[in-house]
Amino acid sequence: MIHKIRMKFLNLRLKYKMIILTSLVLLAFSIGGLSILQYAFNLYNKEIYRQSAQALQVSTNSVEAELKKMERLSYQITTDTYVQSYLLELTNTDSNYDKYMIGNELRKRLLHIGALNKYVQSIQVYDIYDQEYASGNLIINLSEERLATMKEVARAEEGGVNWLSPSENDETVMAVRDIREYMDFSFERLGTVGIRVDIHEMMDELTNNLEEQETNFLIFDQNERQVFSDENNLDGIKPSDFLVNQQGYQIIKHNGERYFLTYSEANHLDWTYMILTPYSNLFTVISQARTAVFLTYFALFLLMIFLGSKFTGTIVNPIESLNKKMKKVQTGDLDYYDVGMETELTKDEAGQMHENFKKMMNQINYLIGENYEKQLLIKESEFKTLQAQVNPHFLYNTLESINWSAKIVGEKKISQMAESLGYVLRASINMKDALIPLEEELTVVDHYITIQSYRFDERLQFTKDIPNQFFDVQVPKFIIQPIVENAIRYGLQEMIGVCKIHLSIKEGEDTIVIQVEDNGPGINKSYLDQIESGDYQPKGTGIGLRNINERVKILFGEEYGLNIDSEIGNGTTVSIILPKEDKEAYVQSVVSR
Repeated sequence: MIHKIRMKFLNLRLKYKMIILTSLVLLAFSIGGLSILQYAFNLYNKEIYRQSAQALQVSTNSVEAELKKMERLSYQITTDTYVQSYLLELTNTDSNYDKYMIGNELRKRLLHIGALNKYVQSIQVYDIYDQEYASGNLIINLSEERLATMKEVARAEEGGVNWLSPSENDETVMAVRDIREYMDFSFERLGTVGIRVDIHEMMDELTNNLEEQETNFLIFDQNERQVFSDENNLDGIKPSDFLVNQQGYQIIKHNGERYFLTYSEANHLDWTYMILTPYSNLFTVISQARTAVFLTYFALFLLMIFLGSKFTGTIVNPIESLNKKMKKVQTGDLDYYDVGMETELTKDEAGQMHENFKKMMNQINYLIGENYEKQLLIKESEFKTLQAQVNPHFLYNTLESINWSAKIVGEKKISQMAESLGYVLRASINMKDALIPLEEELTVVDHYITIQSYRFDERLQFTKDIPNQFFDVQVPKFIIQPIVENAIRYGLQEMIGVCKIHLSIKEGEDTIVIQVEDNGPGINKSYLDQIESGDYQPKGTGIGLRNINERVKILFGEEYGLNIDSEIGNGTTVSIILPKEDKEAYVQSVVSR
């Protein structure tokens, strides 16, 4: 009976074993500890909240008192008769000199009213033409976006005060108002005033009682934008993420750390004030509870060591055996065999890991062999491509000499043929990139057709239908020109009459198909079968169809490559099938392997 129960446990899935072990541990610890800890934490949280709420209330009252002073200052500015008269004169005068003198008087008046007051960085006044007249300790030029927001917020209150939260380029809060003409009771808009308040200096002085407690103070406006934070690592906190109850406090987790959060709504503004205290700083109060819990936990811990060691062996031993096998593979020995595991493997996750490891090693050996074959094909293709170049540097320099000689004597055809052939040779020299834009490949084809057009004159008619949106498609280098060359060699040269070659592109659901069609004599079925199977001897010394087909398959996979459709007397169509997207990423993965 005991043996059956043991085997049933050994054959359980690994997570069920861990559940049994965890349940036993939690059951033992919960009985002795959770009741004590729960009681202690409840008392502790209430005490912490009471102290934090008091500190928060004192700080918020101080902050709002200062903000009300700023609102009164903004009202004093908007109703000041000198400010009103200066703005009226600025509106009615066209003289730049008068505007300059009036602007200086306005700035002096702002200094007299309170531009140098405590916590005021600057007073920014704008007339109806958005001309700035600013005074203060730290004057800045507001950005167009900040100014537009300031005007919009001010107009929303129709002469009343409104508050603008900090922005990326201005870390102050602003008390803003529209300045309305009240001396003749027309209440026409004369401009806008904004008092830039140094919220950081204000908070540093008004919340210095919180620094000793290592707490963090945060303020949010009605749109949940952060108005103030004394710690950069608290970015990303939003009131709506945590303020889901009406208790006034929570325990939250942010950036991997736990905090005790106390919050309240502002009495005057629609702002939310928050105090975050690191939870690790709050355990001094329950030091006595720790001692009592420790004694209980210690007795239970000894019991858990004995039971845990029995359970751990069923999990650790198979894993250690698998670890030995992995270390063997790490030395470079990829041949799989059992190491240090003489007993029969169980049917749980550990046993499945051993079986999967065996399958994985077999697959790795298979992929290594497959990758080796691909590398050989790549090297062979590169070698054949290099053979086809026939010392292009020397030929290119020679063609440049022929080109300039032809231009000197006025032989335009010779010059154009030399330039086209030089371009083709120059393109063949650059073997750096595996993929190039289709537009570059078409340029090579155009230059090649230029050469052949002078050779065959009216017997060669070449057309193409490539929409502009395909010009940026990445294709392997030199895959179209050799096919066009074959169409001329085996089509035009072996027929009487005009050879028509048409180049087009078709877009499928997941593929792009480039087609080269000719009206040549066609290919008989037996030779076409040899081409498709690869069992044929290519003619000539250029880059043949086999080379192109192998390069496409190596770069993109076996489902891509060339497709040849031909009948005797009905011409030939060669289709290049390429993937539609992510070709660059696929090529990089092939090269890295």
